[in-house]
Amino acid sequence: MAGIYIHIPFCRQACHYCDFHFSTNLKNQDAMVNAIAKEISDRKEYLSEEIRTIYFGGGTPSLLTHDQIQILLKSVKDTFNVSLSAEITLEANPEDLTKSHSQSIHDLGINRLSVGMQTFDDQKLDWMNRIHSSQESLEAIDNVRSAGFSNVSLDLIYAIPDHNSKRWKEDLQRVIDLNPEHISLYGLTIENKTVFGKWERDDKLIQVPEDEAAEQYLYAIEFLKKKGYIQYEVSNFGKEGYYSRHNNAYWSGVPYLGVGPGAHSFDGKSKRRFNIRNNSKYLKAISSGTLHWEEEMLSSNQRINEQILTQLRTKNGIDLLVYKKEIGVDLKVKHQMFLNEMLALDMIELSQQHLRLKPKGFLVADEIALRLFIPE
Repeated sequence: MAGIYIHIPFCRQACHYCDFHFSTNLKNQDAMVNAIAKEISDRKEYLSEEIRTIYFGGGTPSLLTHDQIQILLKSVKDTFNVSLSAEITLEANPEDLTKSHSQSIHDLGINRLSVGMQTFDDQKLDWMNRIHSSQESLEAIDNVRSAGFSNVSLDLIYAIPDHNSKRWKEDLQRVIDLNPEHISLYGLTIENKTVFGKWERDDKLIQVPEDEAAEQYLYAIEFLKKKGYIQYEVSNFGKEGYYSRHNNAYWSGVPYLGVGPGAHSFDGKSKRRFNIRNNSKYLKAISSGTLHWEEEMLSSNQRINEQILTQLRTKNGIDLLVYKKEIGVDLKVKHQMFLNEMLALDMIELSQQHLRLKPKGFLVADEIALRLFIPE
């Protein structure tokens, strides 16, 4: 199987926490859609496998019109062998999900929505520079359900300053009341090149203490488990049968093609490509047929380390027997002292074949992975 990621680099306005690649200048939207469609057809040789997932990310893909989405889907289907049962996801903001637009998206064959709720606190939505209100969030879900969507994922942000645990519990309950098939939780991080980054440097923003953020995260894990959601990755919770197939493919190391400015691709073996993160330069490169990406060749150890990093973040964890066969090293023996420390701290569970993180371990997943890396 393989996947295609389509990056839509436009937003109506910039959220104060976001450092993804996007522009709030929408005048080139038609030109960008046509350029991405051309890139799709130009990269026909990149994937030979059947396409099982298509993911519209961004930016704000729900800004696209019916015709623009249709152009991109047609380009994919004309170029690649797309499974009839492919998961086709579109990221959306609540304010875009009107009755008519929700129906339009559904009729085009989009069968999964990922909706950025973030919080139901209107003051905090305004503070984050989100456009939608909590009421619009509720209306959006009514609209997408009426349109026929039966696979909906909702995003929430925790560790919001001055948004105490009581408010966080209220957000979790309200999202459960909407009965989504999937929930993603993200701790608020302050990135340097954002409004929040500037506010922090100017002492106008103080991040939530780590212990409080951890408390909110661990509470959410237990709460969602009781409500029937399975934590299959650090930030992702789904009902049985509703895990994100596209993201699971990333974590499993399958090949995928990323198109649009800022998108990444991976051939499933050792090569990564990174598209240029500049809308005007991307448009010019696609138009002129000049190079619009950089390429990185991964060493065998880099490839193994990436697998350790991504797989440790999932509920299946690391298959120790596979790694022993691939690298000739028994990770349990090589890292015996460290793993014993992690067991004593209730961070991991260890069997003959698998190393898996427990909830407390998910809090420091990347740090644990770094200790297990194979040196270059």
